[in-house]
Amino acid sequence: MTSAETSGGGDIARTLDLLWGSGPRPSRGPKPGLSLDRIVDAAIAVADAEGLGAVTMRRVATDLGTGTMSLYRYLPGKAELLDLMLDKVQRPVDGPAETVGGWRAALETLAYESLALYRRHPWLTGVNQSRPVLGPGAVEGMEKVLGAIRPMGLPDRELVSVVIMISGYVLGVARTQLYEQEAERTSGMTDAEFWQVQVPVLDQALASGRYPVMAALSDDAFSPDFDHFGFGLQRILDGLEHYVAQRDRAKPPAP
Repeated sequence: MTSAETSGGGDIARTLDLLWGSGPRPSRGPKPGLSLDRIVDAAIAVADAEGLGAVTMRRVATDLGTGTMSLYRYLPGKAELLDLMLDKVQRPVDGPAETVGGWRAALETLAYESLALYRRHPWLTGVNQSRPVLGPGAVEGMEKVLGAIRPMGLPDRELVSVVIMISGYVLGVARTQLYEQEAERTSGMTDAEFWQVQVPVLDQALASGRYPVMAALSDDAFSPDFDHFGFGLQRILDGLEHYVAQRDRAKPPAP
């Protein structure tokens, strides 16, 4: 499982300088071609392959073929490196927000893109980002999303809350999926095999009559083929659509 590390745990002022390119540039180091971008990319590659716990200044330096002290010419340490990693992987890959399909389509796209991001970088689910250091990636991401959902007509605080709602839902699903994958990897038992072991005992319990609701469930009630993520997301969007419509009806008529 990914390490429980926290964003914003380093020198915040120095991290902001690094993120926005406003700080002093390092003097030429002993390794030609070494750069902050290369260091961040190497750290992300380690985290993707082995988890965030494997990311150390020494490990990143080794993968770059340089000495550990060379990295400290570019950034103070791992805490600041983590914030740069977070901002880079979460930076939007395309241009300005598209308005085709309206705000509902924009939120749906946000949800699926976020889920795909967690699948590409599973270590993200183990980082406490309650206090993020806002770099270009984070700001561009919010600019894109808020621009796309502004037609909802909600107050700014509610627009931000909508983004938090969708992000929290996706993170919860991503963590659950990651837990399932890890359970299968560590146990050597597939999900189907795990539940099959329990069938005889569960059949006996349901036949006792003590659990009539559970016993009456259809055979496919717990089918792994059901799209729980999509179902939950659409119900959230339905609720938001209803809320927006209510607010629109409550608005006084234009003079």
